Amino acid sequence: MKNFGEIAFTDHVKAEQEKHGSRETYAGMTARPAPSGLRDSEIQFISMRDSFYMATVSEEGWPYVQHRGGPAGFLKTLSPTQIGFADYRGNRQYVSVGNLKTDQRVSLFLMDYVNRRRLKILGRATTQDAAGDSKLAEQLAIEGQGTVERLFTIEIEAFDWNCPKFITPRFTQEELGATLTPIVEELQTLRQENAFLKAELGRT
Repeated sequence: MKNFGEIAFTDHVKAEQEKHGSRETYAGMTARPAPSGLRDSEIQFISMRDSFYMATVSEEGWPYVQHRGGPAGFLKTLSPTQIGFADYRGNRQYVSVGNLKTDQRVSLFLMDYVNRRRLKILGRATTQDAAGDSKLAEQLAIEGQGTVERLFTIEIEAFDWNCPKFITPRFTQEELGATLTPIVEELQTLRQENAFLKAELGRT
């Protein structure tokens, strides 16, 4: 596995960093030893995601970003250097699948909007029919999601955590429910107590 900057910081990128005064900072980042694979913090983060964005590039050089979603944990860690997910029938455009025929490189953004965290992953993706590897299909399939069309596996080449700046917090219904339920329950209790006090005052 490589240091993220070894891949992302091309000569043109380095020139821009030098021009704008950030090259020294990122040179230090690139000089750090690359991790040997995903650590517990990344594995746990991945297991909690219910969506991610994946970029591929067409044979004509056009980038394409696709949103992937499912139950939390549908993107699975298969090993410290490999992640994967099951692909179900969608709109049947197959843009990402087609792009991977000529260029296996992918870039993933995994977002935690609530805590303003973002994990970036660079890797090489392959696809195969679900019937081709029943053991892998069993690992990646999510019960109740339908019939798996194919399996995606991604060999990770680098990853990096991004700063929280400019990440706007967003909440799912479940996250809002967990936050608001105690408040709603307290409000209901206060209403009941208020109604009781009004009734007692009415008797005096």
